[in-house]
Amino acid sequence: MPKATLSVVLITKNEAENLAPCLQGVAWADEIVVLDSGSTDETREIARRFTDKVYLDAQWQGFGVQRQRAQKKAKGDWIFVVDADERVTPELQQEICAILESDDRHTVYAIPRLSWAFGSYIRHSGWYPDYVVRMYPRERAGYDDAVVHEKVVFGKEMRVVRLHGNLLHYTFRDLEHWVKKTAHYATAWGERKQALGRRGSVGSALGHALGSFCTTYFLRRGFLDGRAGLILAVLGAYSRFLKYIDLWLRQQPLPPKD
Repeated sequence: MPKATLSVVLITKNEAENLAPCLQGVAWADEIVVLDSGSTDETREIARRFTDKVYLDAQWQGFGVQRQRAQKKAKGDWIFVVDADERVTPELQQEICAILESDDRHTVYAIPRLSWAFGSYIRHSGWYPDYVVRMYPRERAGYDDAVVHEKVVFGKEMRVVRLHGNLLHYTFRDLEHWVKKTAHYATAWGERKQALGRRGSVGSALGHALGSFCTTYFLRRGFLDGRAGLILAVLGAYSRFLKYIDLWLRQQPLPPKD
């Protein structure tokens, strides 16, 4: 019996700085599908060095819908979803190849992500192993339509197996990149909660921020990550504060026209 085939699927926008090393790490796959959301840099040109399956769809409706669109372009028996700021380790590649050999299509696979932030890999702070379902049989699973924090959905008859090889995650380049990324997610989160009828307050924003810091730094042992752990705990609290303040601000009156 021939080995099952693998489609590596990415969604991108302005990822010229990250994309080449990411795609080099999955060049062994049967197929690479890149769906771009309207990059203004060289993202699509770089992608075409590795695959002829590069598509453009700038009608953004959120991460979940965009991943659904990308999956529809894929033809492999199995889908492996990776982001441009992630890298496949040799150990993970070996595990994926073994999965293709066994071809158990009643299983989806959760992969541990090891993130780099502020000068070191983060092995505590609730960041590791950070299992994410990223590999699944194409015809039996797929992403939901969430605007942010999208997830793979599958039937109750499917089982989840955790792999051991790490997926390296270079989540942000510097503090400016983190601030921009956080503001984007806060806005999308606020829009979604407002649509659901949720309301925010300054008190809830402060409470969630304090709870986030204590959970990350103490309960999840962020202090073991050294200075990077302290920075992440503070920034995580700030991120949580931004989300709830964004929601509260949506309830405030607009400025007078005169």
